[in-house]
Amino acid sequence: MTDMHNPPHPGEFIKETYLEPLDLKNRFLAQQLHVYPSTIGRIIKGEAAVTPEMALRLSKAFGRSPESWLQMQANFDLFQARGRVNLDEVQTIYSTNM
Repeated sequence: MTDMHNPPHPGEFIKETYLEPLDLKNRFLAQQLHVYPSTIGRIIKGEAAVTPEMALRLSKAFGRSPESWLQMQANFDLFQARGRVNLDEVQTIYSTNM
């Protein structure tokens, strides 16, 4: 199995793809999305997840599908979980490989 790369948190993607190149501030983005600046700040820092509601807002603001924002968050979360969760004692109940 190949080593999976660490997928970016959506906040990192927003910062590197939109905020920095377009010279936008968190507060401006928050105003455009109609959310609190602290909400955007936590997402940008990777301290909060992109929710379905936020995915809809980001989709309208940046033109990517809401599904792509949620998939980016899911990829990040799953990678993080793989590093934390010990599956050694989990038993297989059913497998299509049986």
